[in-house]
Amino acid sequence: MIEPVQIQIRFADIDAMGHVNNAVYLSYFEFTRVHYFSELLGEDWDWETKGIILAHTELSFIKPIELNDKAFIEMEIGNIGTKSFTFHYTIRVDGQITTKGSSTLVAFNTQLQKSIPIPAEMKDSFGRLNVFQS
Repeated sequence: MIEPVQIQIRFADIDAMGHVNNAVYLSYFEFTRVHYFSELLGEDWDWETKGIILAHTELSFIKPIELNDKAFIEMEIGNIGTKSFTFHYTIRVDGQITTKGSSTLVAFNTQLQKSIPIPAEMKDSFGRLNVFQS
C-alpha cells in the first residue's frame, strides 16, 4: 500500500468563496498520479513509449477545502481493461471525506500516437494499490 499524499494548498488555489476552486482539484489528482506512479514504476519509466493519457475524469464535491486545511489524497485502482484503467481518488481533511473522483486513463505511445495495451510492468504494479470498493 502507498500512503496517501498530502497536498499543499496554495493561496492561488483559493477562490472568492474562500475555498479551493473546483478547477484546482484536477491538478491535485494529477499530482497524486505522478506521486503514485513514481512509487509504482520508479523515476526511469519510459513515458514516451509506455505512457498514459487522460480520457475521462469526474468529481464529487462533498465539503469545501480551505487554505489552512491539511488535505490528504488516497488513490485506488478500479477497473483494468486491455488498454485502459480507472483510478479512484478520495480527499480527506481531518479524516473526513471532502471530495471523491475518478480518472480513466489509456495506455499510449506518444511516438506512434496511438493507444497500446497496458504494459505488463504497469499492470503488475497495480497490485500494490488498494482496490476500489464502490
